[in-house]
Amino acid sequence: MKASPVIATAPFDLTRNAFGRLVLTMPLGQVFEGVLPVRAFPIQSPEDGIALMHTDGHEAVWIDRLDALPEPAQGLIREELASREFMPEILGIQSVSSFSTPCTWHVLTDRGDTRFVLRGDEDIRRVGLTVLLVTDSHGIQFLIRDREKLNKESRKILDRFL
Repeated sequence: MKASPVIATAPFDLTRNAFGRLVLTMPLGQVFEGVLPVRAFPIQSPEDGIALMHTDGHEAVWIDRLDALPEPAQGLIREELASREFMPEILGIQSVSSFSTPCTWHVLTDRGDTRFVLRGDEDIRRVGLTVLLVTDSHGIQFLIRDREKLNKESRKILDRFL
């Protein structure tokens, strides 16, 4: 029989073992080694709805709001998510090699300057009203959280591809 997940309002303990894996200890003493945090809405609500998953793929704990958890659990979850997720955020578009695809983009991200090849216009997807995902030729996804917050030159370049 499958145990139902515990809501994060119930106390639980989260630590790292000697191998660096997360260990979840439930209020009644049940221990799960190697749990993984998984975001329900990684782009539009990254702080809301996080599940701690067993190694068997079942949910052990549901966390409504990450910032509502006490430390050190909150920090451990953030560390684990950061080590597994890689989605640089584009802060500005420096230049593009051409306005036809494929072309090379030179962008400023939250992780520094980089260049990538955009294969086609279809590799720029709208995720919400202002959110865009840009996928490079290697399958790496870059996030534009709010295209209206990009500088004028970046918006001008981006508009040529939308």
